[in-house]
Amino acid sequence: MKTRITELLGCEYPIIQGGMAWVAEHTLASAVSNAGGIGLIAGGSAPIDYLREQIRLCKEKTNKPFGVNIMLMSPNADDLAQLCIDEGVKVITTGAGNPGKYMAAWKEADIKVMPVVPSVALAKRMEKSGADAVIAEGTESGGHIGENTTMCLVPQVVDAVEIPVIAAGGIADGRGMAAAFMLGAEGVQIGTRFLASEECQIHPTFKDLVIKAKDTDNIVTGRYTGHPCRNIKTKFAKKLATGEKEGTLSPEEFEQLTVGALRRAVVDGDVDSGSFLCGAISGMVNDIKTCADIVKEINDGAEKLLKI
Repeated sequence: MKTRITELLGCEYPIIQGGMAWVAEHTLASAVSNAGGIGLIAGGSAPIDYLREQIRLCKEKTNKPFGVNIMLMSPNADDLAQLCIDEGVKVITTGAGNPGKYMAAWKEADIKVMPVVPSVALAKRMEKSGADAVIAEGTESGGHIGENTTMCLVPQVVDAVEIPVIAAGGIADGRGMAAAFMLGAEGVQIGTRFLASEECQIHPTFKDLVIKAKDTDNIVTGRYTGHPCRNIKTKFAKKLATGEKEGTLSPEEFEQLTVGALRRAVVDGDVDSGSFLCGAISGMVNDIKTCADIVKEINDGAEKLLKI
């Protein structure tokens, strides 16, 4: 399947792996890139030396294009923006802010920039700032979310900008990819499906929660803090949601409980105090496969439905 995204990024399939914090490291990113998609390493707020090592390890495992996700509200965003230039990273996705101040330097380094956007207004702003594509992410996605659904957001963004649009949120198989293309997208970003991949390095408890999840086993917490997140519905997540709804947890107490919660989920598999960030599509993820099988299965399924 050839689109403006495969031409732009130099990949075989228009499938990008989500830059999931604490999850998207070099093993997963290189596996997705080797499978023909675009793997991403999550920048987050990890130490620069660690991220430099992750980029270099990824280069050892693949000669295919891969990228780095930069959360622009991270305290080390400036350093990470420069690191990507220094290390010759070819693709950058961004979230939680405006990458405008880095754009000139990234373009000079021939880096392809694809901001994640939750609205038409931000998509237009990113196009004006020089973005090569935008990732229109619906509220179905895992982690930090907006309010627009993928079904509503993608076609509106497609109509509003001239650059290619990548759809994200609630996509886990060929049907989802085909649907995104019918809405005008030219690529998809997928996170939750790759949580249940052999190469994903998350704790086995996390993978088990994903593959056992039903359609109703996700919950959004943190809306009253201004940072809503979609999680797998665990006792800890329900405790947070109840405290938020009933007012028994102040926003400050909520933040204290959730500091480090993602790491406790990803690294320790701690169901008592960990936040298992995951998309609403987890009910469709029922087995663990290699990234190569996942990428090919999704792409082939979409091609069949689109009769390409």
